[in-house]
Amino acid sequence: NHWCNVAYWELRTRVGRLIFYDLPQGTGLCLGLLPLSPRSTSVQRTRGKIGHGILLSKEPDGVWAYNRSQHPIFVNSPTLEHHPYLSLTVRRVMPGYSIKVFDYEKSCQIQPPSDLVHMEGPYDPNSVRISFAKGWGP
Repeated sequence: NHWCNVAYWELRTRVGRLIFYDLPQGTGLCLGLLPLSPRSTSVQRTRGKIGHGILLSKEPDGVWAYNRSQHPIFVNSPTLEHHPYLSLTVRRVMPGYSIKVFDYEKSCQIQPPSDLVHMEGPYDPNSVRISFAKGWGP
């Protein structure tokens, strides 16, 4: 069984297929293997900053992300907050540092959002968003 699905997006477009247990070479996802498409200057700059990317690790207390890049990553997850409700909090993770991006215990306490009008895109209480080199807003 797979414990994680990974989707890579550039701006508002998913690039490549949804990745899970059948990773190329069994150990990770290489952006160089994804289909080529015309890329904006912004996307090219961001790809250049990804470097060695991140390492996702499933641990007994949750899922951790280790920033292997030379630039910060930005993380949004419903379990990063102390309150059991939807959060738009984004955490900055500097190069060489890690953060618990998903807490199994907290995920059981999450209440569905009551105001979906202010949501950007679908809401999934079990998903984590990670942005390379640049954060995002609500």
